[in-house]
Amino acid sequence: MKNKTIAICYDFDKTLSPNDMQAQGFIQSIGYDVQEFWMESYNIAKLNDMDSNLAYMYMMVNKAKGKINLTKNLLKEFGKKIELYEGVQNWFDRINNFGKNLGLVINHYVISSGLKEMIEGTSIANKFTEIYASSFLYDEKGFPVWPAMSINYTNKTQFLFRISKGINKVYDDRVNDCFQSYKIPFNNIIYIGDSATDVPCMKLTLKYSGKAIGVYNPALNDKMKVEKLLKEKRIDFYAPANYLENSLLDIKVKNIIEDIASNNR
Repeated sequence: MKNKTIAICYDFDKTLSPNDMQAQGFIQSIGYDVQEFWMESYNIAKLNDMDSNLAYMYMMVNKAKGKINLTKNLLKEFGKKIELYEGVQNWFDRINNFGKNLGLVINHYVISSGLKEMIEGTSIANKFTEIYASSFLYDEKGFPVWPAMSINYTNKTQFLFRISKGINKVYDDRVNDCFQSYKIPFNNIIYIGDSATDVPCMKLTLKYSGKAIGVYNPALNDKMKVEKLLKEKRIDFYAPANYLENSLLDIKVKNIIEDIASNNR
């Protein structure tokens, strides 16, 4: 078999979790209504012609003052409260074992505009080869002093190239070098996301013969976003964000893995 490694790349909010991670404890802890927080963050970005992720990170630091001691450890504690879709807890081991039985290695990656520190606090953090998400630079006491990384919908695509080329660390600019062969070719990459913010990654993955999947919240049954993605040919198919064994998503992903194993023999 030529290429034995598959990369499954996930958005996080509303892909692995039904809600924005900041809205699952942090926003409430600083005395804000969730909608009010995001509206004020949007207005800051608009007023200052500012990246929207940098705006929400600024809001988090600024509005926490005098209310909570916002530290890296506290963000990880908030991460422990993040709700996950049904089946997510066991998904990674199950998919890994499925791939192993076909002679494949499955690596899982997060590419998210959410906060890395919060994702690191979840029970599934150790299932990922890398977590690419927005993050802070911290002082010696663990307090945020500057953004270390801001990931928006367009610069998400660089991480697909990092994964494919095996240049995993953000500081490593060799990602721009020309490679004769890739560690994980794009036709061994599966991207799973939920909305228009995932379109650049979906489009790039499909362009180079990978697979892109749209998911939606099964409790809400709102397929409008993913139906639009399918109509515009941004994804191969969509399914409810149900990660249980024998769910539609489980079956479809396993079918893709089987196809990759067959094509690579």
